[in-house]
Amino acid sequence: MSTATRVIEPLLYTPAEAAEALRLGRSTIYEEIRLGRLRTVQIGRCRRIPTGYVEEYIDLLKSESAT
Repeated sequence: MSTATRVIEPLLYTPAEAAEALRLGRSTIYEEIRLGRLRTVQIGRCRRIPTGYVEEYIDLLKSESAT
């Protein structure tokens, strides 16, 4: 019998988790959200960032640096 634990990748990040994943500061994440560059969803009073939106943000950064 295998004792390996399965790692479940998150589908939604908190702003702090997104900051850690992107290697940015929390305040930078909140500023990018405020500017509309990093999209979020709201669940009740909680703000979450779907992994797809993180990928969109990375694509935005890539396109900006290509110019």
